[in-house]
Amino acid sequence: MESKSVAILKQYWGYDTFRPLQREIIESILQGRDTLALLPTGGGKSVCFQVPAMQLAGICIVVSPLIALMKDQVQNLRKKGIDAVAIFSGMSHREVDIALDNCVYGRIKFLYLAPERLYSDLVRERIRYMKVSLFAIDEAHCISQWGYDFRPPYLQLSSLRTLHPDVPFLALTATATPAVVEDIQEKLEFVGRQVFQMSFRRANLGYMALAEDDKMGRMLRMINKLGGSGVVYVRNRRETQEVAQYLVNHGVSADFYHAGLEASMRSAKQDSWMDNKVRVIVATNAFGMGIDKPDVRFVLHLDIPDSLEAYYQEAGRAGRDGKKAFPVLMYQQVDRDKLWENFEASYPSVKFIQHVYHHLGNYFQIAYGAGKGSFFDFDIVDFCKRYQIEILPTMSALKFLEKDGWISVSEAVFIPSRFKFEVEYQELYKFQVQSAKYDPLIKLILRTYGGVFEFYVPLNEYDFAKKLKTSYSNIVDMLNSLQKLQLASYLPKTDAPQLEFLQARVDYKNLFIDAAFIQERKTIKETQLKAIYAYLDDTACRSKALQRYFGEQDETFCEVCDLCLMRAHRSGIENKLREEIKNLLLVNQRSIKQLVDDLTIGNDEIRVRVIRELLDEEQLTLEDGVYRWNTGF
Repeated sequence: MESKSVAILKQYWGYDTFRPLQREIIESILQGRDTLALLPTGGGKSVCFQVPAMQLAGICIVVSPLIALMKDQVQNLRKKGIDAVAIFSGMSHREVDIALDNCVYGRIKFLYLAPERLYSDLVRERIRYMKVSLFAIDEAHCISQWGYDFRPPYLQLSSLRTLHPDVPFLALTATATPAVVEDIQEKLEFVGRQVFQMSFRRANLGYMALAEDDKMGRMLRMINKLGGSGVVYVRNRRETQEVAQYLVNHGVSADFYHAGLEASMRSAKQDSWMDNKVRVIVATNAFGMGIDKPDVRFVLHLDIPDSLEAYYQEAGRAGRDGKKAFPVLMYQQVDRDKLWENFEASYPSVKFIQHVYHHLGNYFQIAYGAGKGSFFDFDIVDFCKRYQIEILPTMSALKFLEKDGWISVSEAVFIPSRFKFEVEYQELYKFQVQSAKYDPLIKLILRTYGGVFEFYVPLNEYDFAKKLKTSYSNIVDMLNSLQKLQLASYLPKTDAPQLEFLQARVDYKNLFIDAAFIQERKTIKETQLKAIYAYLDDTACRSKALQRYFGEQDETFCEVCDLCLMRAHRSGIENKLREEIKNLLLVNQRSIKQLVDDLTIGNDEIRVRVIRELLDEEQLTLEDGVYRWNTGF
């Protein structure tokens, strides 16, 4: 089995050997065992299910909440000649139907699913008829209410067991506390324990947490000193632009990135940074997932992340080449206070949640008793402005409505325009002859895409307009006309989160909200926040603090974090100070004032402390207010 796995790794991925634990995880899957893999960011999680799936007969179903990452992996698999499809929110019923048919009857090897798709009876029923070899659950911590990023749709995953009881599960995550590790296995109904976990220590990373009044100045000095490329994380979109402009004004090649940008612009900015055309990317936490850039020398946080799990993942994007790198978190007291305020705002009252639901029904003009299964592009900023409600509690209300099965909300992701002919070729040709206006466009579509009669194909209206020397709006009008004539299906592009009503609309006064669950989540989140504060206030070692939080006991100091460096520096000063005290007192006895004044190393505080330590160690003697060196030592 192992030699076959290595051959597949070499054939499709071009590597001769596996990374640590990949081989063991793959062997566990091939033996049909439920497996939980905890691998650090950049540890090669996808290979752990892609390689065994290529050896097993049937289709591998991959569940992931990260639509952009799913699309990238599908594209990469197709480039390798491996058939793969993805199903996520925003796709039409017809698109989903065709994709599922190909999984049942075609040669598809990988089906990527957004977790909310499991709410659909259609999807679950089609999975029943697929020959499934493996269920791979990415970001598996999302299933745990003890995790930092609980996603209600993940609770649907247990239904996969009833469809294919004998198919093994592979759960993957980069960060999980012991409670989350147990919860993942319980929620996924693991048969036996098979957990593979790498150490959470990254020996090449020098973690730092600095209380800093002048964050911008300190950031600039660190970037200039450290060299190489890096990421600066900030809390909101406005700050991405302000900080990037500050760096550019001070001679640093920088750009900004956030989820509100057009997909093409986000892609261009990311590519420029990946290709080292831009040295520093200033971003919200929307940036970085799935990116494996090896030469990142620093990851700077100008705001405190919401959890240590989130911080560990984001900081872990530094130093993937194994060379020295620095994740640095800078904060002020106001940041600590703001984090707590956001926490309080994130757990709204049941009454507020009910009113958000009521506003949603009105916003999308859904009648009572209607709306089940309806999808909509959702602009939360516009929604909150219209009803004059705060964004943060509204976002939390949506998550609690999702947990209780009323709605489903997907992440914002760019979905290109899609097109499919709905008539036979002969009928289409007859239309071309009769309608000269449409003939050039139809010919271009047929020349550009194969399978456009069987599948939806992505198309670029701007590219068509350029080739046909006409306007973008004219192309769109013709595509819409083809749809109205029932000759084709045309689905325009979107770049917005998708909201689905899972149940018919009810009167908000009759809306059930699980208040006990909300209180439980609030208690869990409070524990996570206190863990962040404890990390900031730690005095021993940053790496040890992170490992301790994730349940890993390691008594050794990392020797590269800010606390270890300060301790080493302090130890060096103290040793030199001890030697100077000895030399001074061997020449002449002194009072405490004379001794402190005559010393040249350290400040008064450290001088007095070392004198007291030497006195406790009996290396000094004190008689009548005069200090002498004990020559017996």
